[in-house]
Amino acid sequence: MNLQFKPVEAKDIERVTPFFALRPNKTCDSVFLDSFIWRDFYHIQCAISDEKAVQFLMEKDGITFSAMPMCKEEELSHYFYEMVEYFNTVLKKPFRIYLADEDGVNYLKLDPEKFEVKEQEDLKDYLYDAAAMRSLAGKKLHKKKNHLNAFLREYEGRYEYRTLCCSDRDDVWEFLDRWWENKVEAAEFGTQLDYEVNGIHDILKNCSQLCVRMAGVYIDGKLEAFTIGSYNEFEKMAVIHIEKANPEINGLYQFINREFLVRAFPEEMMLVNREDDVGMEGLRRAKMSYNPIDFARKYSIEQKDFKG
Repeated sequence: MNLQFKPVEAKDIERVTPFFALRPNKTCDSVFLDSFIWRDFYHIQCAISDEKAVQFLMEKDGITFSAMPMCKEEELSHYFYEMVEYFNTVLKKPFRIYLADEDGVNYLKLDPEKFEVKEQEDLKDYLYDAAAMRSLAGKKLHKKKNHLNAFLREYEGRYEYRTLCCSDRDDVWEFLDRWWENKVEAAEFGTQLDYEVNGIHDILKNCSQLCVRMAGVYIDGKLEAFTIGSYNEFEKMAVIHIEKANPEINGLYQFINREFLVRAFPEEMMLVNREDDVGMEGLRRAKMSYNPIDFARKYSIEQKDFKG
C-alpha cells in the first residue's frame, strides 16, 4: 500500500485545501486550518491517495487513529476502507476514527457487526445562522445587541477594527500572554490550551503561506481582542477557530464576533461554525447564548472484527 504519511505543514495548504471542499461536511475539521492548529496535539500526519483523497494519521495517549477521508462523497467508501486496510495490514491495529462527521457516517451506513459507532456529545460543533450573527436582530439575541451597543457607546472614538497580518504577530503574542494569565480554565484544560496557543503562534509564523483570515480590535492603541477564521466554500460556512477578547471590556466579544463576519467573509455565507465546547460548562453556556440553529455532530468509529 503506497500511502506516504508526513507531518502537516503550512506549505501543505495549497495542495490539500481543494480536497476539503469535495463533499458535505459541516464540522470545523472540514477546513485545513483546524488540522494545522492541532497538528502537534494530535501528531497529525497526512497523505494524498491517488490524487483523489487526503488521508490522516493521528496519535494521542498512545492510541493511533484516523479521520474521515477528504474526498468526493461517491468515493468515500473506497477511501474509508483503504484506511481500514492500512491499519490492519501495515500498522497491524484495529481501525479507529475519533472525529467522524455526521454526513460521512450517514453516507457510509457501516455494518454494526463490524464497526461500533458512537456519538461524541461533548465534541459537537455549534452552528449558527450567518444572517442572524451579522445583525444580532431578534428577541433571542437582544442581550447580545445590547452588549454590542454598550461597547460602541462607551468606546466611541477609541476602538479600531483591523485586519491583522504577519507584521502584527508581536501584538497578538503580547495579548495572548495577558489572556493566558487570566484563564480560569487553565488548571483543568492547561495542556490543551497550551497546544491551542502554540497553534496560534504557528499560524502567526506562517500566516503568509496560510492566507489566514485574521482580525483584531485595538482600544486606545492596544490589542484587546483577536479572531482567526476559515471559509468552507462547499457549505458556505465560516469556521471560527479562535476568538479571544479582554473579558473586562463589556461588549467586546459581541463586537469582534459580528464585525469579523461582516468584513472577512462573503455575503453569500449561510452558516457559522463556532466549534465545540470540549465539555467546558462556561464555553457551553456562552455558545448556547448565541442561539445555535443546529449542531455538527461527530462520532467515534471503532473496528470490531479485527483479528490481529
